[in-house]
Formats: sequence, C-alpha cells, structure tokens
Amino acid sequence: MSGPDERAPAAAGQDRAAPDGTRPAAGSPLCVSLTTDYGLFDGFVAACHGVLARLAPTVRVIDVTHLIPPADVRRGAAVLAQTVPYLPWGVHVAVVDPGVGTTRRGIALAAPGGLLVGPDNGLLIPAAEALGGVTEAVELTNPDWLGPVVSRTFHGRDVFAPVAARLALGAPLAEAGPAVDPGTLVRLPEPVVRAEPGGLTAEVLTVDHFGNVQLAAPGTLLDGLPSRVLVNGHEAVHGRTFGDAEPGTLVVHVDSAGLVAVAVNTGRAADTLTATPGALVAITHP
Repeated sequence: MSGPDERAPAAAGQDRAAPDGTRPAAGSPLCVSLTTDYGLFDGFVAACHGVLARLAPTVRVIDVTHLIPPADVRRGAAVLAQTVPYLPWGVHVAVVDPGVGTTRRGIALAAPGGLLVGPDNGLLIPAAEALGGVTEAVELTNPDWLGPVVSRTFHGRDVFAPVAARLALGAPLAEAGPAVDPGTLVRLPEPVVRAEPGGLTAEVLTVDHFGNVQLAAPGTLLDGLPSRVLVNGHEAVHGRTFGDAEPGTLVVHVDSAGLVAVAVNTGRAADTLTATPGALVAITHP
C-alpha cells in the first residue's frame, strides 16, 4: 500500500538542521526522543518515561517508535537516521540492544545536530552521520549518572534514560564517562548496492508499515531507466509517485529519503516481491 515514507537527507555531510531551527539557547532544556524495540505490551516504555520525568520533569519527550522488530539493529538504525533530522535539537535515545549485559559499551555521541545515547552496536552511527558526523564520543561509566541499581537486561531504564535526562538538562557530555575514539565505534556492514549495465541490484534497507520496500541505493541510480522496468522479474512502472501506476501495479520511484523504493499502488510491494530487509532486489530493463 502506498503511504508516507520515512524521510532522510540524501547524502552524508549535508546541512541537516531540523526544519524548526537549531540548537536552543544555553540553559534551555533539550528534547529527548526515544526509539526502541520494546513494543507496547509491557511497561518498558513507561519505565523509561518515568525515569526521564523524575530526573528531568521539564524536558519534552518524543516517542519515535517502540515497534522496531525485536533485535533488528539495522531497522532501528535506519528509522532513527531518517527521523532525527526533523526533530528538535536534543538527545536521541535508541535501544535495540541484543547485546545488553555483555561487554558491549554504552555510549553517548555528540554531533553538530544533536546528541545520541544507546548501545555501541552500530545503532547510533547512521543517525550521527545524518546529524553531521560524530564530533565526540564517551563510554557511559560514571555511576553517578546511572540508576541506583543497574539491571543486566534493562539498560534503557537504568543507563540510557538517566544519562539522557542529565544531558537534556545541560550536563557536559564529558562527565558521563571517558572519551572514546570515534574510530573504534561499532559500525554496521555496508549494504549491497551495485550499479549494473541496464539497471541496479541493491539490498532492502527497510519495509515500512505500508509494505513499501526501500532499497539502500541512491535514487540517482534510476536515472536513464525507461518508463517500464522489471523488479526481480516483475513488471513495474518507473514513476515519480504511487499514483503513476495503476492500482495493484508495482511502481519504482525515488522516495522522500532520496533512495530507490518499490511500492504497489493500493497494495504491498513487500508481499508481491516477498522482500524482507537484507534481501537483494534487481531492477533491470524489461
């Protein structure tokens, strides 16, 4: 089904100030955003909200989503990176953390467009790049910044939310723990993107609520392709938006993130293509 797609800047290094302005004046509380795979069935999200409300009651909290598929770090990273440039300047907490309680580090990052807090598993890096790149990184080891008891399995409540609250109230990042060389931060593997004669092959980056399939390929790779193409052997329209195809028909287009996407007008491209994140999709001349 067609619908709004997630938004992201087209390329790293561009100006990514939020549409409503830049960093607030010194001393003003910052916004905190939350992105997790906690779901809505349990009290995990409420517990994080509670910690923030106790420590920083004047801070506005924005829930990006808590419906990231469990442990899907790549999906969480994509959603976060495609959202944070349009949020107020603030502290962005992300928790998709299958390594919680292990030797993986808890980190906080500074970028020109905001601060990020979460696990060092690659989740935060695309968002940091979307906000201008990592300028400072610390490991979250200061016990005074953490909860009174730190569970081995709930760092969102006991580590990341308390740190975010303090940062949102203006505490210096350096007080959260020792500096980390940004070059040692964990990064996700680069997705497959291949420009080929007469088309392209690219990895599925995300599948959204509407079943639209977003590829990791920049939209410029569609330049020069004809008005009719094949997507993994299925006939498709090469158009500009969902309505350029007849209902039930595949359409290949450049989405609002500047990436190649495949949709079905009033349908679900993911079902038509049986495409899941990480799968390869080939777009070719018919």
